[in-house]
Amino acid sequence: MATEVKPEVYDFAPVNQIERIPCCVFDHASSASEYVAGQIADLIRQRADQGKPCVLGLATGSTPTTVYGELVRLHREEGLSFAGVHTFNLDEYYPMQPNELQSYVRFMNEHLFDHIDIDRENVHIPDGTLPEEEVLEHCAQYERRIQELGGIDVQILGIGRTGHIGFNEPGSGRESRTRMITLDKKTRQDAAADFFGEEYVPRRAITMGVGTILEARQVYLIAFGENKADIVARTVEGEVTPIVAASFLQDHANAKVVLDQAAAESLTRYRAPWLLGPLSSGPGGVFQWDDDWIRKAVIWLARRLDKPILKLTEEDYNEEGLQELLAKKGRAYDINLQVFRQLQATITGWPGGKPPERRQPGDRRQAHDDIFPKRVVCFSPHPDDDVISMGGTLIRLCDQGHEVTIAYQTSGNVAVFDDDAVRYAEFMSEFNRMFGIDPEQTAKLEEHVETFLKNKQPGQVDSPEVQAIKGLIRRTEARAGARIAGVPEERCVFMDMPFYQTGRVRKNPLGEDDIQLVVDLLERVQPHQVYAAGDLSDPHGTHRTCLRAILTACDRLRDRDWFANCTVWLYRGAWQEWEPHQIEMAVPLSPMELMRKRTAIFKHESQKDKALFPGTDPREFWQRAEDRNRGCAELYDQLGLSEFEGIEGFVRWKGDLHGVF
Repeated sequence: MATEVKPEVYDFAPVNQIERIPCCVFDHASSASEYVAGQIADLIRQRADQGKPCVLGLATGSTPTTVYGELVRLHREEGLSFAGVHTFNLDEYYPMQPNELQSYVRFMNEHLFDHIDIDRENVHIPDGTLPEEEVLEHCAQYERRIQELGGIDVQILGIGRTGHIGFNEPGSGRESRTRMITLDKKTRQDAAADFFGEEYVPRRAITMGVGTILEARQVYLIAFGENKADIVARTVEGEVTPIVAASFLQDHANAKVVLDQAAAESLTRYRAPWLLGPLSSGPGGVFQWDDDWIRKAVIWLARRLDKPILKLTEEDYNEEGLQELLAKKGRAYDINLQVFRQLQATITGWPGGKPPERRQPGDRRQAHDDIFPKRVVCFSPHPDDDVISMGGTLIRLCDQGHEVTIAYQTSGNVAVFDDDAVRYAEFMSEFNRMFGIDPEQTAKLEEHVETFLKNKQPGQVDSPEVQAIKGLIRRTEARAGARIAGVPEERCVFMDMPFYQTGRVRKNPLGEDDIQLVVDLLERVQPHQVYAAGDLSDPHGTHRTCLRAILTACDRLRDRDWFANCTVWLYRGAWQEWEPHQIEMAVPLSPMELMRKRTAIFKHESQKDKALFPGTDPREFWQRAEDRNRGCAELYDQLGLSEFEGIEGFVRWKGDLHGVF
């Protein structure tokens, strides 16, 4: 039998729950995936023992891939057989050929079917190749085949930004069946990265209906990451409405929502559990008002009432459900002062520490202050994450005399427009002709680039030559941005991690070669500070993969003598920002530093005005960065602390590996 995996929930459970669908919250996405895969495996074995088929409803997207990976492992290592399994996928783009990169047929083959012993006659995926006049009958046959097999035993679901399940967009009714639909604009925006531009995303798709999904005997809706937190809360705690198709699961007798901590963060029991009544003992024991929860609660109260922390009164605490905090921790004044001082202590204009000769009375000491200057490594998943997310801190570290190395982990070449590649190829040709550099080879390369890109199909992988040109564009932009921050060219390291080198949006799994590159760099530099991207909501998962490589390398090196003097800081900015209760180091930026940071970001011209993969945020990356930096500074000001032009926030890595797996 599969190993039982239990929810690793927070260590409390409020008495009053407002969740209308049962939620299993795990510390880590990997544990959640193992749990779901284990439930499926148990059912497959049970049905096999009974001599009955097992019917699974399957989903695509990044969320279920770890579930499929665990099922493949169970097949290979524990003998789980899929010989008696029938599968029905939720949806497929229309039109879509099965061998195209974006095809869900190809997705399922790559992630599951090619690695297990399933009978291909038992695999059912909506057919995106049919003539339009045959789609209606195909959908009816899809429904009939499900019924002939006795219905779906277990249905796996992800959830879209609009709350859609399958491609049941806002407005889909409870009784809807398998059908052709028109994709919502937000859904097409979310899919744009896979198709190398929103204009190439099909406008229609074939999807199972809400009614079809609700007839499954067991439903698991899986969601991971901060970017899913708000829609999960709306699905679980909000009203049932066709505007959020997933909310219909509230009426299902055996639906479960399976989450990691990040995706659960907007649920009331984690966001503000005191609103649910007295806090009692839960699976992990009794709720404790520790410093972290006190800080979160007080900041929540100050923001809710729009008051500085030091002006909060006991009446404020009592009227907003925080009587229990006062009862356990004493006067409001003392609690306010404690949290105010904690926030005040996060602010430092010297992220690398102050040299002894610059220290003044009242300065707060930092870890390893005795080491100055410091060796610093800033890891940048893409070639512009460094200046977007922590450009101001880089400027301060360099101006204050530290030895900063920037390690660009991937080439970022898939994010360059074809027109930019043509423009740079033309420049290269003109340059070489002007200076008499190998005109024959230059002409061949120019002809190849022009011919290839002229005939390139949407989503087609670039040729090696075009990939190399696009990589060079990102590389030269990265050097230019680093120079503005004060980092010399010789300390710009381009790692070109192998997992990224597919030429496609979908990347390979992290490998030992990737991790070893990070290990080698850290061993060579032996840094006192490491900065790594902690915003894991980037649409393609590159940040998460890069962070896994860094933290795995750090874990392997933690016994080295030099690592005892090393602090690992996690930054955000490109896709999200740290919440104020999470921030442990807040680096203030002056107006001039914020403008210098903007100049560094502007050096990434291929990402300026319109990025190829902007995600769901319509703002340019420099605008996102400035808005978040200014927003963080304004929040500190509103809470009663000093007023700055901008703030970059950081969280210290505590040595835990599992949060990125």
